[in-house]
Amino acid sequence: MKEIKTQQENSNSRFVTAEEVAEIWGISLSTAYRMIRSLNKELEAKGFLTIAGKVSRRYFEEKVCL
Repeated sequence: MKEIKTQQENSNSRFVTAEEVAEIWGISLSTAYRMIRSLNKELEAKGFLTIAGKVSRRYFEEKVCL
C-alpha cells in the first residue's frame, strides 16, 4: 500500500519535486516543472548530475530565498 509522505518527511529529502514547488509557490504543476528544468540546466552547466522532475533542495532554497 502506498504511503503518503507528510510535509515534515518531504522536507527531510534531498530533492524537491514539482508537486512541492507548485504547492510552495501556488503555481501550476507545468510551471513548477519548467522552473525545475531551468534550475537543473544551471546545475548541469556547473557540472552537476541532475534528475528530471526533481532539484536539489539546498540549491532550490538558495535560489528562491527560502
